[in-house]
Amino acid sequence: MNHSIDLNPRQRSAKAGQSIAHESAHLHVTGEAVYIDDMPELANTLHLAVGFSKCAKGKITAFDLEAVRAAQGVYAVYTAADIQIENNWGPIVKDDPIFADGEVEFYGQALFVVAADTYQHARQAVRLAKIEYAAETPILSIQDAIEQQSWVLPPVEFSHGEVDAAFEHAPHRLSGSIDLGGQEHFYLEGQISYAVPLEDQSLKVYCSTQHPTEMQLLICHALGLHMHQVSVEARRMGGGFGGKESQSAQWACIASLAAQHSGRPCKLRLDRDDDMTSTGKRHGFAYEWSVAFDQDGLLHGLKVQLASNCGFSADLSGPVNERAICHLGNAYYLNAVQIRNLRCKTNTVSNTAYRGFGGPQGMFVIENILDDIARYLNCDPVQIRQKNFFAEKPGQGRDRMHYGAEVRDNVAPKIVEELLVSSRYFERKAEIEQFNRDNSIIKRGLALTPLMFGISFNAVHYNQAGALVYVYMDGTVAITHGGTEMGQGLYTKVRQVTAHELGLSIEKVRLIATDTSRVPNTSATAASSGADLNGKAVQNACIKIRERLSQLAAEISQTEASTVHFENNTVSTQSGLSWPFDELVHRAYMARVQLWDSGFYKTPEIHYDQVNHLGRPFFYYAYGAAASEVAIDTLTGEMKVLRADILHDVGRSINPAIDIGQIEGGFIQGMGWLTTEELCWQPQGPHAGRLFTHAPSTYKIPTSLDIPPVFHVKLFDNSNEADTIYRSKAVGEPPFMLGLSVFSAIRQAVQSAIPKDAPLVLNAPATAEEILRAIAIGRGQALAERPQPRLK
Repeated sequence: MNHSIDLNPRQRSAKAGQSIAHESAHLHVTGEAVYIDDMPELANTLHLAVGFSKCAKGKITAFDLEAVRAAQGVYAVYTAADIQIENNWGPIVKDDPIFADGEVEFYGQALFVVAADTYQHARQAVRLAKIEYAAETPILSIQDAIEQQSWVLPPVEFSHGEVDAAFEHAPHRLSGSIDLGGQEHFYLEGQISYAVPLEDQSLKVYCSTQHPTEMQLLICHALGLHMHQVSVEARRMGGGFGGKESQSAQWACIASLAAQHSGRPCKLRLDRDDDMTSTGKRHGFAYEWSVAFDQDGLLHGLKVQLASNCGFSADLSGPVNERAICHLGNAYYLNAVQIRNLRCKTNTVSNTAYRGFGGPQGMFVIENILDDIARYLNCDPVQIRQKNFFAEKPGQGRDRMHYGAEVRDNVAPKIVEELLVSSRYFERKAEIEQFNRDNSIIKRGLALTPLMFGISFNAVHYNQAGALVYVYMDGTVAITHGGTEMGQGLYTKVRQVTAHELGLSIEKVRLIATDTSRVPNTSATAASSGADLNGKAVQNACIKIRERLSQLAAEISQTEASTVHFENNTVSTQSGLSWPFDELVHRAYMARVQLWDSGFYKTPEIHYDQVNHLGRPFFYYAYGAAASEVAIDTLTGEMKVLRADILHDVGRSINPAIDIGQIEGGFIQGMGWLTTEELCWQPQGPHAGRLFTHAPSTYKIPTSLDIPPVFHVKLFDNSNEADTIYRSKAVGEPPFMLGLSVFSAIRQAVQSAIPKDAPLVLNAPATAEEILRAIAIGRGQALAERPQPRLK
């Protein structure tokens, strides 16, 4: 990799823009970082294990738990009958039962929970349940759901521009279909909640979650409590990626239910198999499309049907699919577009938020369409992409999204131009073409894809954040806010904001765990908005405190408060007087000056009509591009990414090291989604609907060996046009979609292995089997259907 950054954890410079180490890095590497399962357990803690259904769809005809209750170490067993108020954890639609009651809708649905003296006893007792079902035929695929018109939410129709006229007058038209699989979150720390009953009918819940307030609210709904009776704390997560935005609620509710009934602390930790079987994934999609274009590859009109596998309930499928619609065009101007979106109900686990939140699924289809146009016109796909970009400046035409928002800050053309040069794209393309002519078995492909990703929650009310900043009389600072830390560096960046605003070295600032009893009504740490929202809220509080200290310093020195300066742990005035920060703070305390304050921020300018799909749902856009080179073995289907060059826009980076890490990780995770991470369910038989890929042994995420041996990552020199924290840009989700370049490169490699006019049918993920299937189809040797997994 071509970057070198000093990560001395004790370096004293804390100004925004410096690469300082992650605030918990030294704790991670020494094993001192405390996760929920590391917390010392309180006396009388009960350990929970959940009983899951072994039927994908059907009625429960026998439900005998007597042997479970009589098992060694069991304190109690709780079912839907023990939930007195609301048997639901659904974040939007009330269609997610905490425990199934009378019928089951997917294999692995929670039925009951055992509370026992040890985790092992609870797990052993669960297996003694005697449950019988009147099984029904489950719906397991998008196509079956479409045929049976099975929806979790009604179909959505949306159009922009004169679509029929565009198709009528365009000189060229193409159509096609493609499938895209889902993806397991595979966080290192599984779902876990530890509920502790406190006095006066209150609860303290330690939860590995991205959305503490939603956990608090749904626990209250289930147990009949008020929000001031429940506090939820989240110090850190061992990964989330969206899997702990809504779906941590079910397990938090179960742990809280057991704690309320037993009056004892209760801990629920899912093991890896149960977690993968019973928690949602990224939505898989199936697409049908038609496109109209001219001889230069300029898009005239587009018709797309996006059908998503939502699983058995709505969960967050509404907003996920809405974001897919918004990002359907990626970085390209769509003059006339017609969209049909089907939110399909299947008898699989309910799918949920995942890094990109529908954006990757929207971009996937347009990138494949542009590749097909380039193949049809026999030109380089980069030329087609460049031809269809938005205008670089507003007011020049081609500057409106298909949902009506003006594009004000388009730097995608500049990023692509710069990356074409730095990656030697055209020279390497010629070299690869020669390589492919000289080699009949190994084929290479090179592709460059851009990225344009909107930053903000589509649900406008989530675009707000609160914070508290405490300055103690010794000059040290503690801060807390509504954002959660899942390894992405949010706490580190917020520490830098605080240190920068108060002129302190970084070790003077400490983060206090996120807790709903400190900062209420928090938004989810999602939509890549954590640093944007919480950084601004903390800055707001720091400014208030700094202004009070400035006024005190001005009064002492008889100068203007506006001339007081905070830097290097020192407060200085224009008159020449200065004090160590801690000395001035102590004087402020003695003078009864308020040394703490709250901060608040709400994102300006955004609005969105979710009925008509019009408005400005995003405050700004993040841009990037990746050029990826791959090699495939046409005999085995094996694929290797040989090189990746990335140029990514993070505005004025608060912490370049953290941002580069997010870009690298996002790219690799996106690559895994499109190449090796395949979800498989048993298609038929008595265990139809059972997830085959429920463990590391059967589900393959990228490893260190899959990282490209040549991996160049560079930050684009840019300042955010929008007034964000220090003019930075979000970096959590956007890099994920840079992995689309890998899939496009695989398509190029497959294309070189088949006749020019042969069909190119490659679905995602492009596993070895899928690559072989695409080559066989192109050579006229196989049918288009994927082989079904063997029954077990």
